[in-house]
Amino acid sequence: MSYPTPWQGQGSQQPWQGHSGASMLAATADRERTVDVLRAGFAEGRLREDELEKRVARAYDARTVGELMLLVADLPQGPQAPAVLQGPQTGFRPVPPTFLPAPPPTNGKAVGALVCGLLTVFTAGLTGIPAVVLGHTARAEIRQTDEGGDGFALTGLVFGWLAITGWTLILLFAIVAAASST
Repeated sequence: MSYPTPWQGQGSQQPWQGHSGASMLAATADRERTVDVLRAGFAEGRLREDELEKRVARAYDARTVGELMLLVADLPQGPQAPAVLQGPQTGFRPVPPTFLPAPPPTNGKAVGALVCGLLTVFTAGLTGIPAVVLGHTARAEIRQTDEGGDGFALTGLVFGWLAITGWTLILLFAIVAAASST
């Protein structure tokens, strides 16, 4: 025997009645967040595929935030109640950081560029060229893949170019000094 669940729209009780935030009209971003939570629940094995499809369809048809909250109320990542519903009087808390989406991975070449760039201080600039090459390569990959680490790559580039410029000036002065002494 199966019992109807609140998200199926059956049953007479609406847990969000009386709360003004639940009757707030849902935005596209609210629907997308709900679908993301549903897909995460499916990926974790908490929902069957047919149940996922039904809930996703209902999410896109939902008019209010309350309807969306019902769709994810039995999943660990939901519901994320709006600020008007959060607080001790309503029993809702914000989604814990554990359940928020993970940040994008950091590009490995960007980390390499940062390390090589910082090592220019200790290697008298010898790691400047690898820092520049890795930095430019990493920034190109980051633009294509939406990975993190652009700041690392940029820092490696700055230190690398400073080292290359420093060595170029030293060599230029040495050549000028050698030419003027003859």
